[in-house]
Amino acid sequence: MSRYWSAVVHGLTPYVPGEQPKIDNLVKLNTNEHPYGPSPKALQAIRMEVTDSLRLYPDPNADRLKDALAERFSLDARQVFVGNGSDEVLAHAFHALLRHERPVWFADITYSFYPVYCGLYGIEHRLIPLDENYAIRPEDYLPNGEERAGGILIANPNAPTGRPLPLADIERIVAGNPEAVVVVDEAYVDFGGESAIALINRHPNLLVVQTFSKSRSLAGLRVGYALGHEELIAGLERVKNSFNSYPLDRMAIAGAVASVDDEPHFRESCRRVIATREQLASDLAALGFQVLPSAANFVFARHPRHDAGELALALRNRAILVRHFKAPRIDQFLRITVGTDAQCGQLVRVLAELLG
Repeated sequence: MSRYWSAVVHGLTPYVPGEQPKIDNLVKLNTNEHPYGPSPKALQAIRMEVTDSLRLYPDPNADRLKDALAERFSLDARQVFVGNGSDEVLAHAFHALLRHERPVWFADITYSFYPVYCGLYGIEHRLIPLDENYAIRPEDYLPNGEERAGGILIANPNAPTGRPLPLADIERIVAGNPEAVVVVDEAYVDFGGESAIALINRHPNLLVVQTFSKSRSLAGLRVGYALGHEELIAGLERVKNSFNSYPLDRMAIAGAVASVDDEPHFRESCRRVIATREQLASDLAALGFQVLPSAANFVFARHPRHDAGELALALRNRAILVRHFKAPRIDQFLRITVGTDAQCGQLVRVLAELLG
């Protein structure tokens, strides 16, 4: 059927999501899902929406959710945009805010959906290498002579490395590029990073994107959002309403609002993940792994004497899934999601046996 494809489709290299196999007694540490469930209040709110009202369209503006997020972050509701997962929010940002004459800049090792969006929307991009320690150098993202960015994307903490960038460095990049939109993708920020939300009212070119999929344990609900200056949000709304006016269904809006309202559950579940991450990093280091500093719900690690691909396959044969990226500079690393204490303990025990 490829003879019917457009030229754009022929040229795409699609994003490949983490494996979702059906294996009995699987320890699934490959897709950065939260090991603990959503807020019970969110689950109850979702159940309450399963009524005859499903025959009606949801609120196209999701005003309840925008109001809840605005209150949570001390912003105006006009500074809030919501969408079907942060991937859709990012897609709209590429289309609305980053499609300019100059290339978009982002790291050579980061979320692999960024170059996919560039291909989909016909946006040129420039890859900026991480340093030898797999960290972002803020000075690499500042204008240099005639070279200026058409837009900048910073995943913070970065994925798949997990390394955080201090807020002062984020502000240096944003302030140094006043003519370009800087999108800070904070999918994992609640596990130990510093959010750039505090900078929004000082910098009209800053857009912060977050998700309910990670720290709020609602990956199956598909809710993401962006926060920024009203002008940026208005641009996103124009694209959204030219694409899909109803991105969030009734269950998603209700569940997300209830999740925002349950701050104690959110804080405690994040605390548990952070504690397990630190123990996992320590255990892996004791086995001889090099583990990068992580402020996410995963660790990025390599062993100097064992091939990462072979380790990933051996773990899979023991019903443990981790993520192996066959990409330059990181093909010897494994990205390991932080699971429960029991899951991480099982992983460490099996690795100890495999390493011999």
